[in-house]
Amino acid sequence: MSAMTHDNAQDVTRRTIGGFGLALVSAVSFALSGPIGRGLLDAGWSPAAAVAARVLVGGAALVPPALVVLRGRWPVLRRSLPVVLLYGLVPVAGTQFAYFTAIRYLPVGIALLVEFTSPIAVVVWLWLRHAQRPTGLTVAGALLGMTGLVLVLDLGAGTLSGIGIAWALLAMLGAATYFVLSARVDAELPGVVLAAAGLLVGGVGLLVTGAVGLLPLATSAADVALGGVTMAWWVPMLTLGLVTAALSYATGIGAARRLGARLASFCGLTELVAALVLAWLLLAEVPRPMQIAGAVLVLAGVAAVRLGERVPGEELTSPVA
Repeated sequence: MSAMTHDNAQDVTRRTIGGFGLALVSAVSFALSGPIGRGLLDAGWSPAAAVAARVLVGGAALVPPALVVLRGRWPVLRRSLPVVLLYGLVPVAGTQFAYFTAIRYLPVGIALLVEFTSPIAVVVWLWLRHAQRPTGLTVAGALLGMTGLVLVLDLGAGTLSGIGIAWALLAMLGAATYFVLSARVDAELPGVVLAAAGLLVGGVGLLVTGAVGLLPLATSAADVALGGVTMAWWVPMLTLGLVTAALSYATGIGAARRLGARLASFCGLTELVAALVLAWLLLAEVPRPMQIAGAVLVLAGVAAVRLGERVPGEELTSPVA
């Protein structure tokens, strides 16, 4: 019995370490979208067009591995169609649409701050829906993480708009839905299949919003300057699709299924830490001391949330949807 318990503990440890590794890859991949996307925007692309192309390229790139993993089990995909549609329309397309609408009324930093409070929504959802009451360490980690988030974003004075806040809150709910759906350990659908189908559905959804005039879709064939190097537009576009969409979403789903929605959502805050470092390396934007202090608080918050998990591996077996 003790040997079995020891083996189970080792399995949980390996699964958790693997989950943190995937979460780190996902956060860095997501963070790359900012510096790379900046080049496309400066070359004449609209934000919505860049995001739509990014998720469509990412979804297409994941189709081959998804078909291999699915092994022709099409009934599984058909049964999971509601989850796929929800994933594509809410976390992928819905979050992007709400965010871009929010920044029409709010400073970017404020909109990001509201959206990145999604871990709090995940904690509340798991508490109300599944009676997973947060521990004191989890609450402390949340406070540390949110404080660090404010410092990293280095918010300046800006006019608050009720409409903008409402759209930012919708973006936050979309981001929280991403972690909750990604952590579905009882789902039959393999993670890479969910990522591929969800990205394609989300991309089509964004194209529809552009076609009806809700979001501007403007593209450009002009060369893109990035990190002092000029390149053809398709180079950063492929990088956006393959790295910041295909890799980030696939590893993000894998991380959430290993860590659970709660811990994975707080690990997602490290995206801002990675964005600081990448902006420094690629755009020569040196972080200010306050931002560095915020990054440290974000990491401390993630560590506290991990310690606050009452039973190691608890969320690996509990339902989250």
